[in-house]
Amino acid sequence: MHIKETDLYNPLKCYLENQGYKINSEVNNCDIVATKGDELIIIELKTRFTISLVAQAVKRKQITDSVYVAVALPQGKNHLPSFANARLILRKLEIGLILVNFLKTKTKVEIIFHPKEYIKKRQHKKRIAIIKEIEGRYAEFNLGGSPVKHERISAYKQETIRIACLLKDRGMLSPKKLRGLGTSMKTQSILSNNVYGWFDRVERGTYILNKAGSLALKKYSHVIKAIKPRF
Repeated sequence: MHIKETDLYNPLKCYLENQGYKINSEVNNCDIVATKGDELIIIELKTRFTISLVAQAVKRKQITDSVYVAVALPQGKNHLPSFANARLILRKLEIGLILVNFLKTKTKVEIIFHPKEYIKKRQHKKRIAIIKEIEGRYAEFNLGGSPVKHERISAYKQETIRIACLLKDRGMLSPKKLRGLGTSMKTQSILSNNVYGWFDRVERGTYILNKAGSLALKKYSHVIKAIKPRF
């Protein structure tokens, strides 16, 4: 079944009329205008969620606060593609979302959310995590826009490489001695957790670089070249 924008009109008209609204269509380029007393709602229709649909809805916000976008659900699906992103965008723009589901025997209209006032909630923990990550890096090796599958040289990995270099140069060392040589307060946890498998504990509180760690240092020679002058 090929769904057109006009196919969304009648189901929405019936739904809104059952809620007591008077419906008019194509009023000053607005797809649907619903009125009840002093209340005025504008609904823009699209067969799929697009940037042009969002732009249309934003323009309608100049007329009324009660603006919705109505989108047809893909057949056989119960949610929009990239729904989380669509929800985030519409919530921040204070635009409501209506989904129209064309089933085999009927058409279902569902209001997913209304255009409520958006209250900014800054996620302080994530902000702190970003600042710590930036401050923990000795140099920058990542290229912005790289695919997720590309390895990231994080602050944690840089610190692990730094510890590995010191163990290679100095031999067996304790976390305390490593910190005395300038490694961070994370030294103990990096050695204990041994995320990359580079270290061996030879006795309580003393570690060495193992074969895997030595091979890793060859792989990260470009990182070592940049951070080694710092310690």
